[in-house]
Amino acid sequence: MRKLSLMLWAAAAVWLSLAADFSRAEDKADKIKVVIIDGQNNHDWRSTTPHMKKVLEDSGQFAVRVSTSPQKGKQVKGDDHVPFPPDLSKYDAVLSNYNNSDGRPWPAELQQELDDSLKAGKIGLSIVHAANNAFTDWKEYNLMIGMGWRGNGFGDRLIVDDNGKETRVSKGKGPGAGHGDKHAFMVTVRDSDHPVTKGMPREWMHTADELYHGMRGPAENVHLLATAFSDKKKGGTGEHEPMIWTVSYGKGRVFHTPMGHDLDGMRCLGFVATLQRGTEWAATGKVTIPLPENFPTAEKTSSIK
Repeated sequence: MRKLSLMLWAAAAVWLSLAADFSRAEDKADKIKVVIIDGQNNHDWRSTTPHMKKVLEDSGQFAVRVSTSPQKGKQVKGDDHVPFPPDLSKYDAVLSNYNNSDGRPWPAELQQELDDSLKAGKIGLSIVHAANNAFTDWKEYNLMIGMGWRGNGFGDRLIVDDNGKETRVSKGKGPGAGHGDKHAFMVTVRDSDHPVTKGMPREWMHTADELYHGMRGPAENVHLLATAFSDKKKGGTGEHEPMIWTVSYGKGRVFHTPMGHDLDGMRCLGFVATLQRGTEWAATGKVTIPLPENFPTAEKTSSIK
């Protein structure tokens, strides 16, 4: 009898373990699958990638893996890592935390796979901060991101005047890309109906960050969602610069924000919500993630610890 009881207990334990594994597999299958690509950047990708992975997964909507370009010729391994280059057919969105600051582009096959998959609407793309510095010579990438860290002769620039009117500045006129002193600044929502920015206050304070200005590119199929005033007293342009935007690329969706220089900026709940909602939108075309109750206001910043 004792032997039978032990067998029953063992069988029950196995069943519970299998059920838990099945539940986790189902849970993962229901989530949006994202791969973060990093490994080269003139910014601290070693700290910002884990942060972005965590805040995405903390929303309950994402299953995130990381693909890091080989370091000293060796693949980076870990439970949350996949080989580089990643197989994009396994994901719903790519989040780029990659800037080829050492001159190494992605392999041609990865470039082509992203281009084909994005155009076909099979995958979404999220671009954060220095990722828009990358791949100046990759024509399709410049179309994907709309605008990036480029000289003033590279392409057009978009700004918004004090009345909210969008203005296109042709290449060769005005500044190229740059930024002033790192500081907290006001983000102004320009489209309150878009799923990414819906429900946000019209104005909210972003924690200390680099405010990119003078970004250049083809600026085709760009939809501005929010801007920030680039104060000349802080080394800026004295104009309202793009801070959140989307790009339509074929059938694909691209979410882009130049915020997020380091963990100071990335801990801002405004950045966190923007990243979560922007990546969900890029992957699915809709947003279900609510804004946090302690979202920043026009009067004060709000950050996670």
